[in-house]
Amino acid sequence: MTTAMRLDDCIEMFLAARKVGRGGSARTIEAYRRDLRALSQFLRAQGIVHVQDVRVVHLRSMLAQEVQRGMAKTSIARRLSCYRTFFDYLAKEGYVEHNLARLLTMPKLDKKVPDFYYQEEMKALLEHIRGDDLWSLRDRALLEFIYATGVRVSECVALDVSDVDLREGGALVFGKGGKERYVIVGQAALDSLRRYLHQRSLAEFHHPALFINRRGGRLTDRSVRRILDKRIQEVAGLGHISPHAIRHSFATHLLDGGADLRVVQELLGHASLSSTQIYTHTTRDRLVRVYQSAHPRAALQSKPDHHDK
Repeated sequence: MTTAMRLDDCIEMFLAARKVGRGGSARTIEAYRRDLRALSQFLRAQGIVHVQDVRVVHLRSMLAQEVQRGMAKTSIARRLSCYRTFFDYLAKEGYVEHNLARLLTMPKLDKKVPDFYYQEEMKALLEHIRGDDLWSLRDRALLEFIYATGVRVSECVALDVSDVDLREGGALVFGKGGKERYVIVGQAALDSLRRYLHQRSLAEFHHPALFINRRGGRLTDRSVRRILDKRIQEVAGLGHISPHAIRHSFATHLLDGGADLRVVQELLGHASLSSTQIYTHTTRDRLVRVYQSAHPRAALQSKPDHHDK
C-alpha cells in the first residue's frame, strides 16, 4: 500500500525535480509553484492534505470554480497542463496509482487572429519614410527588411552586416534555440539597405551591427519599437501595431499571394506547422478575387437582353 504523502511535500519534491532534472527556467518553476499552491489551498479547504486522497472530482470542482470567477481559458488550460505534469511525476514516483488529471479535458481555446497591416497600409508606411539623411535611410531599411524577411525583431537587431548577402539577396538569421535559417531579402529592401549602408560608410560608423543607433551602437528591441511608433504617427489614419505585427503582415501577405504554408513556415522559422496556421485567415478582398478567378460562372459577362429596347 502506498505511504500517505502530504500534498505540500509532494509539490516541493516535484519543483525540485523539475529544476534539477529537466533544467526548467525560473519563470516556469514559479508558474508551477503558483498553480500548485492554488490547488493545495483549494484542497485544504476541502479537508484534503494527503495526495492519495485527491480525486478527479476535486480537480474538476477547482477548475469549475476558477471558470465561475472569470479565469481566462488560456489560464485554465495552463493550470490543467501543470496538474497533468505534476500527477505524471507522482505516478512515476509511485505516490499515486495513476494520473487522474488526464481524465480531464482541455478547454477549447479561441484562436486569436494576429494584428497585421493590409498591403496598402504597409506600402503607405514604408513609402512615407523619405529623406537622404542617415537616420531616415536606416528607418526605411529597417522596416523594409523586417517586412521583406519576416524576421523577429530580436533576430533583426542581432544581425551583423556580414550576415547579409546584398548580391544574392539573402541573410543568415539566428533564431530561437540558436537555429540558423536563410531568409530571402526582396529587391525593395535590398535597395534600401544599400542606400543606408552607403550613407553610413560616409559617416564612418564601423560597428559590425547591421542596424545601429545614433551613438553608433547596436539597435535594441525597444529602439525598434520607438522607431515604428514615430513613423506610424506620421502617417494619417494608420492604426498602431507592434514591430512583431510586421512579421504577421509578411506571413499574411505571402499566403494571400498563394505561397505554400510550409514555405512560409520555413521562412518564419517555426518548428511546428500549427504555429504557422494562425496566419491562414483571409481578407474579404482575397476571397472575392479567388472566387472570381476560380468559379466558372463568376466572371461571365451579362449579355444584353434583346427585350430591353
